[in-house]
Amino acid sequence: MSKREFTISNEYHYNRTNAIRWIISHLLRNKPFIASFMLASIITNTLYASVPILTGMAFTAVLQGTAAASQLLRIAMLILGVVLVGGLVDLSARLSTEILGKRLATDSRDELYVNLLGKSQTFHNRQRVGDIMARAANDMTQLSNMIVPGVDTIFDSFTSLFITLVFIGLIQPQLLLAPLLYVIVFIFTLRHYSRQLQPVSDEMRDQFGKMNAALTETVSGIEVVKSTAQESQEQRKFAKRARLYRDFFIKNGEIQARYLPPLFLGIALAGAFLHGLFLVTHHQLSVGNLVAYMGLMGIIRFPTFISIWSFNLVQLGIAGAERILTILREETELDENENGYNEQMRGEIVFENVTFSYGDTPVLKHISFRAEPGQTIAIVGQTGAGKSTLTKLVNRIYDVQHGHIFIDGVDVRDWSMDALRSQISTIEQDIFLFSRSITDNIAYGLGQKADQAAIEQAARDAQAHDFILNFKDGYETVIGERGVTLSGGQRQRIAIARALLTDPRILVLDDSTSAIDSATEDEIQKAIRRLLQGRTTLLITHRLSQIRWADKILVLRKGELIDQGTHSELIGRCELYRRIFIHRDRVPTGQLAAEQSQEVPLP
Repeated sequence: MSKREFTISNEYHYNRTNAIRWIISHLLRNKPFIASFMLASIITNTLYASVPILTGMAFTAVLQGTAAASQLLRIAMLILGVVLVGGLVDLSARLSTEILGKRLATDSRDELYVNLLGKSQTFHNRQRVGDIMARAANDMTQLSNMIVPGVDTIFDSFTSLFITLVFIGLIQPQLLLAPLLYVIVFIFTLRHYSRQLQPVSDEMRDQFGKMNAALTETVSGIEVVKSTAQESQEQRKFAKRARLYRDFFIKNGEIQARYLPPLFLGIALAGAFLHGLFLVTHHQLSVGNLVAYMGLMGIIRFPTFISIWSFNLVQLGIAGAERILTILREETELDENENGYNEQMRGEIVFENVTFSYGDTPVLKHISFRAEPGQTIAIVGQTGAGKSTLTKLVNRIYDVQHGHIFIDGVDVRDWSMDALRSQISTIEQDIFLFSRSITDNIAYGLGQKADQAAIEQAARDAQAHDFILNFKDGYETVIGERGVTLSGGQRQRIAIARALLTDPRILVLDDSTSAIDSATEDEIQKAIRRLLQGRTTLLITHRLSQIRWADKILVLRKGELIDQGTHSELIGRCELYRRIFIHRDRVPTGQLAAEQSQEVPLP
């Protein structure tokens, strides 16, 4: 069983050996619909194949002069009844395959979504969002189309072909010569066609993913595109990718243009007719049976002409399935550890000789420190020193590679992932808000458990309540994706309210007040300091007004912890610490000294 950070109870496990087995394992969950489709298809094609036989019987009766009007009427009514019953049975077959196709797409989409939720942050850092969306949307549609009308049509046509051969054999075994020769040639040419089509289908799906990824990236960064006047450059890049996608369609069309079975079918029909005439002239076959024979040969047209289209759908579906499986089979580094340690946190954090790297690039080296429950630990250092990475090791967004991190004396790897992360809240500088109501965004960490009064209190504590009420719909205001309809300060205050509502035992603040004006920041700091009593806080900031009241300050340089202590201790002995704050905002020394002399009052 692969490692995953998230699973669901009673999850169904599919065969991921290859694309075809994966698809079959999905379909086998719906055996009654498979059985009903196959049975209905066999009955339908049997009924339709009987129509030429009945037509031949009518010809025989007329030619022999024994046909009465009542007999011909009975045959006509019988043909009408066969067609009507066949249509009704065919309707049930189509309904069964529609359900199969939609369930395959739905179950596959659910499987992919749960799988993506269970992947580690390292995995997601490597992915292009547009390509993931192409797999989750377009490739899933190809899966559904592969079943209906793809596999549906193929099974139906080959069932029709087999039943037609049986009926021809019942008329006269000698008549099987032409259709059997054609079927052999048809199968070989179809196999060759499918082999040519497969690599092109794979390339089409892959290129579509790349094109979609580039489009998503451009739309996401549209502000940068417009601010740098690079619309023409992006248009050229997209046009180039679109042309590549078009070229694969052309290759696909060229392969279809060389599809030979229709030519062979014409030869087979001519040969069958000549063979039938030969038997008629030698009194080995009646004219009525010749009519029935040629009517049955006409049914072979259906699998011949439909296969060029249906096999293309199947190849595209298999190519899409392979792309989906690439994601599903990719291993992740972390596991949810469902049976791990699951207790209420006190908030003690201990780093013991911790080392971490992104690939071959070392980020943190031999970090050791202790945070007692309720302490505030400030982390400072120049850009790229590893401050944010250090905090992401605490809740196992990334996993420590060497050394140990303990929370309340238990290694974080021994904690249940849900218990660990549900008691740690993080507020980052780059705030992500969902395109939902403000209420939903604040209550996100608690799901359906939060009541409106608690949501509004958290907003008050984060100094967000007043500006929320200024919106027309108040707390039900729907904000744009990533909170684009809000200012930076408003986004951060909603994020702070979201974190405070979860009542975390450990709180990580990653430069979380950088977009808030000074007056509002003072109020937020007072609220945070009241609410942080008894909670352990990891604080990343360059603002001295926030750092001064930290119980301990960690100074990082190029991933190494070069010193730790209180503000007064570090100012006296750590040159890097002094340099960071002297140049942090490029303000005159007089202004810096004035700010350093200002204390944030305790509540």
